[in-house]
Amino acid sequence: MSLTLASSRILTMDQGLTEYEKGWVRIEGETITALGQGTPPEGGDVVDMGGDLLMPGMVNSHCHMTMTLFRGLGEDVDDRLFRYVLPLERECVTPRTVAIGSRLAALEMIRAGVTTVADMYYFETEVGRVIDESGMRGVVGQTLADFSAPDHKSFDEGFALTEELAEMFAGHPRVTASIAPHAPYSTDIPVMRRVAEWSDAHPDVPVQLHMAEMVSENEWAQKNHGMRPVQVVDKAGLLKPGLVAAHCLFVTDEDMDRMAEQDVRVAHNARSNAKAGRSIAPVEAMRKRGIPVGIATDGPMSGNTLDLFSQFGPVSMFQKLLGQSRKPMPAVDVIRMATLEAARVLGMDGKIGSLEPGKQADLIRIRLDDPRVLPVYDVYATLVFAAMPSDVRDVMVAGRWLMRDREVLSLEAPKVIADALQVAGEFNARIEEIDRRKA
Repeated sequence: MSLTLASSRILTMDQGLTEYEKGWVRIEGETITALGQGTPPEGGDVVDMGGDLLMPGMVNSHCHMTMTLFRGLGEDVDDRLFRYVLPLERECVTPRTVAIGSRLAALEMIRAGVTTVADMYYFETEVGRVIDESGMRGVVGQTLADFSAPDHKSFDEGFALTEELAEMFAGHPRVTASIAPHAPYSTDIPVMRRVAEWSDAHPDVPVQLHMAEMVSENEWAQKNHGMRPVQVVDKAGLLKPGLVAAHCLFVTDEDMDRMAEQDVRVAHNARSNAKAGRSIAPVEAMRKRGIPVGIATDGPMSGNTLDLFSQFGPVSMFQKLLGQSRKPMPAVDVIRMATLEAARVLGMDGKIGSLEPGKQADLIRIRLDDPRVLPVYDVYATLVFAAMPSDVRDVMVAGRWLMRDREVLSLEAPKVIADALQVAGEFNARIEEIDRRKA
């Protein structure tokens, strides 16, 4: 089937940042076959985009989708992790709740123009099924950790779950299995070394890891190994090409040089890092070394929203604060980090992240006629500092419409929301019980 999207302003986000003021995109099945300016070629169906903006679908390079169910919980409670979150995870996180929370996340992301997500959590086979069902593209990472995880009591069990995940989605066109050791301090060198060896034997399965995220992590690394976290990961053999390292707040020049040398990729979570009062990642310094950095939301318990529009301002402004100037992190670089560069972080830049012939038809349509965004002098600055998720009108993945005119077609929104609210009621009952016991 041939489809042409016509009469649109197009940001291709290719290496040359090619733009078309009055452009068209030709799609055959799942693939973009041509694009250009002016009158589109004849043949097939033609959809008039009415002058709206077309750009690649956004890529959320680090997320915990199920944790939509924890959004806003205990925000002002200092010990909320140990008081509420960990007990709720141990007792209430099941395949059912993972599926429900992941559907809510998928619904939110589709409505915000996110077409690809990298997730790491528990019961990831359920997350993979939801991503497949929703029509999105995703990397699903089975978390391995030494604390009481909901789906495994030992690392052997965690590796078995990873094997199952990898087998289930082997060859899937949109869902990629991943192994996800939680962090250096929650796995330590022996387990990270085992992950590295497992990864060598499964080169098509990417590795995700939280790294250099917290002061306490630095203290752990120094106390137990006399090193920094990046050095600990390197000693374990896990600082390797393709590693997706989330956060990377506390990295030295030496760390960044080594990361660049090893082709490590970074998922940057500006909003959740700031909300936790942790630090500002040296994104400009990493990118100058050639380290690809993608924009990410983190989990909705940490950053609350799963749209990248909410990340854009902090991503840019925090680097400007570090540089004490308007010049660092220009808007065009922010959009690049949400599209082609984030795709590179996930090893997918050969097929998504830009609108080019031969790539998958993952794209979004954005209205730029709201008074809030007008006038548009610099479209990249408008997207970064003024646009919102509600401006996203249509979403397509692999040539399939997931949303048209704000209506999500791949998920039953009322049921998704009703199921999530039911689980929230179950969580509330457990929270009240915890509060009574601790009163």
